[in-house]
Amino acid sequence: MKFNKSFRILAGSIAIIAIFSVAFTSSDLYRKIAKSQRLINEAYKYLITNYVDQLDTDVYTSTTLRNLMSELDPYTVYLEESERDGIELLSRGQYGGVGIQLSRRNKELTVIAPMDETPAKRAGIISGDIITKIDENIAKDLSLDEAAKLIRGIKGTVVTLTIERYGTDASLEFDLTREDIHVKDVTFAGMVNATTGYIRLTRFSKNAAVEIQKAMRTLEKENASEIILDLRDNPGGLLAASIDILDLFIPKGELLLTTKGRTKESNKTYHSRRPITVSGNVKVAILINEGSASASEIVAGAFQDLDRGIVIGQRSFGKGLVQSVYSLDPTKSLKITTAKYYIPSGRLIQKPDYVDEDIVIQRAEEDSIFSTKGGRTVKGGGGIRPDHVVDEEDLPPLTLECWRKGLFFSYAQKHKHLYKSFEHVKKDKDLLGEFNSFLDEQEVDVALPGEGQFREAWEKLEKYTDDNKKLHLAMSKAEEVIIESEHALFNNELIELERGLFLEFASLFDGTESRIRESLNYDLVVQKAVDILSDQVAYNGTFSIEN
Repeated sequence: MKFNKSFRILAGSIAIIAIFSVAFTSSDLYRKIAKSQRLINEAYKYLITNYVDQLDTDVYTSTTLRNLMSELDPYTVYLEESERDGIELLSRGQYGGVGIQLSRRNKELTVIAPMDETPAKRAGIISGDIITKIDENIAKDLSLDEAAKLIRGIKGTVVTLTIERYGTDASLEFDLTREDIHVKDVTFAGMVNATTGYIRLTRFSKNAAVEIQKAMRTLEKENASEIILDLRDNPGGLLAASIDILDLFIPKGELLLTTKGRTKESNKTYHSRRPITVSGNVKVAILINEGSASASEIVAGAFQDLDRGIVIGQRSFGKGLVQSVYSLDPTKSLKITTAKYYIPSGRLIQKPDYVDEDIVIQRAEEDSIFSTKGGRTVKGGGGIRPDHVVDEEDLPPLTLECWRKGLFFSYAQKHKHLYKSFEHVKKDKDLLGEFNSFLDEQEVDVALPGEGQFREAWEKLEKYTDDNKKLHLAMSKAEEVIIESEHALFNNELIELERGLFLEFASLFDGTESRIRESLNYDLVVQKAVDILSDQVAYNGTFSIEN
């Protein structure tokens, strides 16, 4: 009894100490906040009252608040009424713009993904492109919301984006005419062969799960025993939509997602809540690339961690931060990152480059190796790493220039009246010859890799070539090689040029679905998915512990 009494006294003492420790810790934090707040208030007061020029307090306050958050992650922002209206407009599914999803990566304004059937997609803007200028505005000086506001605008107006692209020497300029952007969730669902169904999901809205379920019912009626769910260039959307989609495939009671933050409200767990509607016998392949972010990564990561399907493509974007909105007054608010997403294995989706580490205290170290439900090893470090990596083909220079300048689209529009149908286009043996003549009329100038540096070098050395015949001859020979290479581009890129024309004609004759169906014919990632899904040994081998 004495032992029990002593134990109760000890336990009580520990509890009291713990309470006081929390109290002191909290009070210490509040003292630090109060001290910092006084410092900020004093600095603001002296600037407003004593600065040599009178400041517009409203504008200066807004600028100060934006700067206050500039060193944090790109999703923690100050919002005013017009910017909140823009977000609400996007959520309604229609806005005037060019169809680009943006983020910041290493402090650079980066394209997460272009949307299907939009000016950005048609022009050839791709995931990973870095926007350096919007018209004459320097992108690095803009917040995400400011950049989005500049890119959006009235239908029919033009915005010029200057872009840097990995592997391309010179900057690229895209003159994009804004359109009404209609955002859809499932843009295509159909069979790619006798047993394999394909669904392309472009975002996660409140209707996403309903549309997926409807597509699955249609495909099941067509005897689909394998499903390809394409989440490439899908930048995410609503968390609830990703959970609802997983509910269709994952048995009830499985852990799907955990969010972790500093407050009680930020710590949540999500489990599958209802019996599956898609049979567990249906094999699934999830397609991702670096344009797959947020909700796309939640879905792909859960399928992978629970060994419910295979993931194919390239490593995803790595956006795993949860935001909460706090109102400052009726027209102003803060959108603050309050938690992080963790998928079933415990992996953090977010890549580690989202905040300046100098301002973070005791940032938790994340593990790098994890296990799926079946025991196979998967890696952390942000983003979802595919089970099977398939690199997408880089566009060769002339084809890239045709996309950038919208020449495939222009040619198809100009010549559509010559054909009765898309099939009629595909049977035209003179199509490429006519397109070559069209390109000659457009005087297309293609910058070859290294040509920019050569031109700069020649410009610097030109004054020496008059006295140095060998140097002049060498530079002239190099110029001849460049010209010959440019002339050879068309014949070297016949396959890629024909594909570009087919995609635009398919879209003009039969709409988005026809364009997507045509693109699947030469999609290396889809072909890889079909090959693995149709091979039971290869599919099951993905889940083996040895992998």
